[in-house]
Amino acid sequence: MFVDHVKILVKAGNGGKGCRSFYRDKYTRKGIPDGGDGGKGADIILRVDQGLRTLIDLQYHREYRGENGANGSGKNKKGKDASPVIIRVPQGTVVKDAKTGLILRDLKVPGEEVVVAQGGRGGLGNKHKFVTEVMPGQPGEQRELILDLMVLADVGIVGFPNVGKSTFINAVSNAHSEIAAYPFTTKSAVLGVVGEGEGAFVIADIPGLIEGSSEGRGLGHRFL
Repeated sequence: MFVDHVKILVKAGNGGKGCRSFYRDKYTRKGIPDGGDGGKGADIILRVDQGLRTLIDLQYHREYRGENGANGSGKNKKGKDASPVIIRVPQGTVVKDAKTGLILRDLKVPGEEVVVAQGGRGGLGNKHKFVTEVMPGQPGEQRELILDLMVLADVGIVGFPNVGKSTFINAVSNAHSEIAAYPFTTKSAVLGVVGEGEGAFVIADIPGLIEGSSEGRGLGHRFL
């Protein structure tokens, strides 16, 4: 059993600006305020996907930013709301606030969603009687998250340092284990998924073991 662990940054979109506009025609001497509201910024949402087994995709994409809402315009037209950003995670993912360590949600149900960063509200246009100037949209929320997932690897690769374990797992799975010409390149277990669909299985690249690992030599054996 391994803890698949990743830290990501999420930044929701800002709300669009409200519009200051006046309707005029040949019969209207004094302009009538008709500025529309700005659109809402994009939310950042985590969604459970039963097809995923690990957090490996998030290891290589750690920053997610939502688009801003569109600005309002004349003729009372509201700016378009930005579409939410959906981040797919496996069932069983535990979501924590990186700053406080508080658990925000334990995602246990297939298809379950949680908004982890709220998009900003759009600014008001001057169609509202109390608005006299352009009102900017509210900023979207930004936070760092820690995602943890308990993963039971189907296959573990064990061996001495620098014997090709990382090369092998990179060749057969979607993992990106570091490779270099010095011992202990792999400093913690790296997980990869082999295959797709129901036949997929999880493979773990385990750091090299040397004589005395049980006594703390090399990287020790705590990762086991």
